[in-house]
Amino acid sequence: MEEFGLPELTPEQIEELCLAAEEAAREYVLSKVSPKRVETLNISVDVETEEGKPLTLTVEVELTLSPLIQDFETQKLAEEAVKEAFATAEKYLRELKCHSQK
Repeated sequence: MEEFGLPELTPEQIEELCLAAEEAAREYVLSKVSPKRVETLNISVDVETEEGKPLTLTVEVELTLSPLIQDFETQKLAEEAVKEAFATAEKYLRELKCHSQK
């Protein structure tokens, strides 16, 4: 992620960031595939912060679909869900930056 010039995040803000990114990935997957056709959906969001260094955000999506769904690119769907999570995280961080400058 690009550097946003944010003040140091509080534990609550980090938790909100993780929850927002996770929810975005989950909603994306479930908007493309019926929940009944999802066998496994594990989403992991990790934030590393170190004083003086940019925030590091890691998002992983583990997705297994029902064998009834054929010709569906599961890996591509997981990658798109990760992109959605990053977009949501970026939006959240930009909003924080705007609020911190007021």
